[in-house]
Amino acid sequence: MEVEGSAGTPAGQWSHLQRLLTRSGPLAHPEFQPSAEILELLRDTLRVLVVGAGGLGCELLKDLALMGFGSIDVIDMDTIDLSNLNRQFLFRQQDVGRPKAVVAAEFIHGRVPGCTVTPHFCKIQDYDEVFYRQFHVVVCGLDSILARRWINGMLVSLLRYEEDGSLDQGSVIPLVDGGTEGFKGNVRVILPGMSACIECTLDLFPPQHNFPLCTIAHTPRLPEHCVEYVRLLLWPKENPWGEGASIDGDDPAHLAWILERAQERAAEYGIVGVDYRLTQGVVKRIIPAVASTNAVIAAACATEVFKLATSCAAPMNNYMVFNDVDGIYTYTYEQERNEACTACSQRPAPLAFPSDARLETVLEHLRTAPQYQMKSPGVTTAAADGRNRTLYMATVPSIEQRTRPNLKKTLSELGLTSGQELAVADVTTPNTVLFRLELSDV
Repeated sequence: MEVEGSAGTPAGQWSHLQRLLTRSGPLAHPEFQPSAEILELLRDTLRVLVVGAGGLGCELLKDLALMGFGSIDVIDMDTIDLSNLNRQFLFRQQDVGRPKAVVAAEFIHGRVPGCTVTPHFCKIQDYDEVFYRQFHVVVCGLDSILARRWINGMLVSLLRYEEDGSLDQGSVIPLVDGGTEGFKGNVRVILPGMSACIECTLDLFPPQHNFPLCTIAHTPRLPEHCVEYVRLLLWPKENPWGEGASIDGDDPAHLAWILERAQERAAEYGIVGVDYRLTQGVVKRIIPAVASTNAVIAAACATEVFKLATSCAAPMNNYMVFNDVDGIYTYTYEQERNEACTACSQRPAPLAFPSDARLETVLEHLRTAPQYQMKSPGVTTAAADGRNRTLYMATVPSIEQRTRPNLKKTLSELGLTSGQELAVADVTTPNTVLFRLELSDV
């Protein structure tokens, strides 16, 4: 007969973890010291943040709770939709319309005694560095590259460096990132400031599918064409949220506006199938998820979190791909740091242009270059008197209107010189990105 342990949990509930953590083995990390206290640390001290409570997030919460983690936070801004129920197994039909983070936390509390899950029903951008600094490991189950980049930038911003430039490893918060696309997936372990981060390998993300503009504008045949027509042509023309405002795929008001216009377009051409789910999928570039792939990738992520937290085995170094389209294939390799990374390098990235290049050309480069892929970059620089001078800012209508004439000016006309630093702000990162301008003669 089992005797109950602390917090009402059966005494033998964690016996399998005790066997793993109280003895060494051939796969153990060289610094691993077997001890019964490791489980206590896992249960009572370590805090893990799960970003996303969707298909991957539900699997992650279940796995981490059953692996002994006693304090988990989960952050997600979405509510439960009926279409989620086929793969996000922590939810039931009566939960439709409720916040994913809240329902997921309630479910784990009811199934895994002694595990405390704290929900945060909000955007990741709603919290500052004080919030993120309290966690020991962050694990992402996201469907958005932009959100991944933002979390990556936040963890990089928390790094501290000694006077000699060496990294204070006590400031490193590991990031475990998982992603799925149908029957394919990947897992990566990122030690900010030490290994390749999200921005280091941004150019390796697969290109997004785009429809020919001529088809979208003149001969639409698919419901996706109608949504893309509104996104690419009507939005910048009508500016429903003000001049220069970008589309937020997570804002219900933005999606409702696009949906209404897309349905009008679809009715004009006799096209059916334009609904809210399709509109959101096109705007956010969502690829249908497969439950089995989510389970495999989440399990791999949770295993890496466990290894990082306990040192019972060496963490993966540092990127794993998974493919079960034709059989099962996995491969692990090391992604190398980019010394010119705009996020984790300690010096401004070079930005080379001829002196007669227009400012709008520079901004377009920041938006389209594979290594940058910014959304709405705003640029400031230091004037001769030392004050910050805004060259262009799209996100604030009043500033955008005032700085719009600068777009047509050349860099020399703006008084910029080689070696001058440009500070670029963008929604892809919580931090200002510094570039060093390198001008050449025409």
